[in-house]
Amino acid sequence: MHTASSLQVVALRLTPQQDLKIELDAYVQQQNLEAACILTCVGSLTQVTLRQANQSAATVYSGHFEIISLTGVMSKYGSHYHLAVADSAGQTSGGHLLKGCLIYTTAELVVGLMPQLSFRREPDPTTGFRELTILPVQPDQSCSARAAL
Repeated sequence: MHTASSLQVVALRLTPQQDLKIELDAYVQQQNLEAACILTCVGSLTQVTLRQANQSAATVYSGHFEIISLTGVMSKYGSHYHLAVADSAGQTSGGHLLKGCLIYTTAELVVGLMPQLSFRREPDPTTGFRELTILPVQPDQSCSARAAL
């Protein structure tokens, strides 16, 4: 299935001690976003909390970490992010972003907004998880997705 949308871009910066996931989720709710994605993110963290592949429990790392990559889809109906970080020796870790990733100096993000789409999370009988469903937004509803900082 292919659904298209125009793309609007916003930039934001998070500051020391803010929680990366909490701030992203708050931004989505404040802006009432139906469909958006992380285009890029650079920055640093002092604590990293991830759920790694096929694990049920969180893994927490403390120290100083560079954000190597943050990707994800964002929606007021449920967002899904993956994070990769490197420590001072260049060792990398990655996984599903959880609450508890604390900004060290900054997190500089560019977010793409897709006002003609709505991202939903619906049960998938094959995986057993709530997976992404992409829907077109009715023309009179797309105004809420046109959020700007």
